[in-house]
Amino acid sequence: MGPLTADSFAAEVLRLAPESSGANLAIAVSGGPDSLALMALAADSFGPRAHVLSVDHGLRGEAAGECAMVATLAAGLGLPHATLTVSVASGGDLQARARTARYAALAGWCRARQIGVLMTAHHADDQAETLLLRLARGSGLSGLAAIRARSERDAVTLIRPLLGWRRADLAALVAARGWTPADDPSNRNPRFDRTQARAALTALPWLNPDRLAASTAHLAEAEAALAWAAARAFATRSEPRGDALLLDPDGLPAELRRRLLADGLRSFGVEADGPALARLLARLEAGGSGTLGAVQARGAGGRWTLKVAPARRLG
Repeated sequence: MGPLTADSFAAEVLRLAPESSGANLAIAVSGGPDSLALMALAADSFGPRAHVLSVDHGLRGEAAGECAMVATLAAGLGLPHATLTVSVASGGDLQARARTARYAALAGWCRARQIGVLMTAHHADDQAETLLLRLARGSGLSGLAAIRARSERDAVTLIRPLLGWRRADLAALVAARGWTPADDPSNRNPRFDRTQARAALTALPWLNPDRLAASTAHLAEAEAALAWAAARAFATRSEPRGDALLLDPDGLPAELRRRLLADGLRSFGVEADGPALARLLARLEAGGSGTLGAVQARGAGGRWTLKVAPARRLG
């Protein structure tokens, strides 16, 4: 990607979101070194069009002060700032639920103000860590593509323009500004999987984050190609038949058969997780039947028939 400058950053933002040209943008800034670097670059590149958003999850006593620190720095840069407060119940996968609440609040704020593009500070090291986590979980191609540079979330376009740069690049930029970033101790808590992945990358220099991030980019391209092929397969191999949908998987590679079935289920409003989809696919390919969500599926003569499952009787 070359050196990280305001110009290279602005070019990447416009590449990922051409619709952002001349429009207001939002950036998520927690006060950590990565997001402070994002704020500095956005200020230099877009000025007051960049709206700074901080989220207080109510999980740490220091969070309110960190949001106030970000507000002060944003004001010094001439950027508008807002602090969003969310509530996250304790228990379970706390980090995942906090992330869901955070993105919902950020997207809601953007929609209310007709701001269509939200930026986060994910970088190449985050990408490498995510790839290791997905590999450990046995993810398929879509999961191994890891963090997408552009995606849609709650009717807002989410972009990560810093994926081509390293954590050290961002830290150096913040240090050059003379800023002291917030320190979130959870980033060092070994009970979190991501902390362990980060430690593995540090301990094993041959796991080069730049190369791992490049692999995710290749995997994302392959995923896009498969998604294109799957869409064509569904368009030519699905046939509505009354209240049923007929699917013809004959001759398709295994992955496209899997996606054909997933698209068929999706047409009935059913999103299947990987294991459930695999179990149903195995039954259909053996000429059997099964039910997933509200859909009843049957395999016969090399074809699959999907229809809404009969309502269960009570009593």
